[in-house]
Amino acid sequence: MLYRKMPKTGDELSILGFGCMRLPVKADGSIDEERAIRQIRYAIDHGVNYVDTAWPYHGGQSEPLVGRALADGYREKVRLATKLPSWLIEKRGDMDTFLNAQLEKLQTDHIDYYLVHALVGELWDNVENLGVTAFLDKAKADGRIRNAGFSFHGAGSDFRRIVDAYDWDFCQIQYNFLDEKNQAGTAGLGYAASKGLGVIIMEPLRGGNLTRNVPLAINAIWDEAPVKRTPAEWALRWIWNHPEVTVVLSGMNDETHIRENLRVADQAYPDSLTETELQLVQRAEKKYRELLKVGCTGCQYCMPCPSGVNIPLCFEEYNNLYLTGNADGEKFMYAARLGGAVGLGTPEFASLCVQCGECREKCPQHLDIPVLLESVVTELEGPGFEERVAMARQAFKQE
Repeated sequence: MLYRKMPKTGDELSILGFGCMRLPVKADGSIDEERAIRQIRYAIDHGVNYVDTAWPYHGGQSEPLVGRALADGYREKVRLATKLPSWLIEKRGDMDTFLNAQLEKLQTDHIDYYLVHALVGELWDNVENLGVTAFLDKAKADGRIRNAGFSFHGAGSDFRRIVDAYDWDFCQIQYNFLDEKNQAGTAGLGYAASKGLGVIIMEPLRGGNLTRNVPLAINAIWDEAPVKRTPAEWALRWIWNHPEVTVVLSGMNDETHIRENLRVADQAYPDSLTETELQLVQRAEKKYRELLKVGCTGCQYCMPCPSGVNIPLCFEEYNNLYLTGNADGEKFMYAARLGGAVGLGTPEFASLCVQCGECREKCPQHLDIPVLLESVVTELEGPGFEERVAMARQAFKQE
């Protein structure tokens, strides 16, 4: 495992962090606790020393799970990160209420890296007016938190003013080779680093979109490289190539992926990609932009939908329709996965949307979800949809 220093603290952090937003789940959607704890501890045993969770992950169950995973001496081996749910703050006292509850849920007396969560410009203005900087100062002074930071999902124009508004220790941004000009982007990465902030990276694989159902055209680009790497390794190595990056979070929920990420994190030095390799990544980025229809990362912030739509899964299948080029196959998979043939047997398809707009307000990517769901309905629920659902139910024995 390679390590990089947090600039203001000198902490030696593993370049790979364990993100606990996408832990393994059972058929009913609950966390597979035994497997998740085994995975987290395996990663720590192999050098990972940064573990990240948050109040809303897994419907509020991620923090308690992480607390149990870090028992038996594991808490002392890691720097623990969690986040203040900024959108739920209505008054100054709420901040202490949430932090104290998180300390209890995580079974610890302090949070090493505490973030004001999911900021956009308006959310920052609200919590700043409610006294969040004084809260952070107090929590640092009394030892409940060690380092203060924020995670960001807003426009690039708001990023700099948030960086400049407080003496932050670190920040967390979405960054991958498709997001150089999105949200904070490359400009934000450089600005934060210039101010002495450590930078934690989230969504390095764009919710798996850079590794799942990789199109033939993209694989053909990767195959041109003299050094052969998996799509995940290309994406991670590209981020770690930036010396301004401190830690890259991966929502690892598969043992094979954990082992692969650990292997790459033992080799990914900054400025180690050649110019030829960087040009290959640029070509892959351009091709992906031609193919992807929706910039959804599967973060689940839009969920649950009051009408029962599984929004991330709808968009995953919609993107797959164009990534794979297999229209018949993807229409069948959409019918099976969204029509209730697999899983809990409850229909979750896009046409259940009633255009309430609640999801639009929650989306960190600022997607116009109701409008995009209409496109999903048009292209994946057209003629023959009911017949495909019936066929899928028969195939998966859900009649």
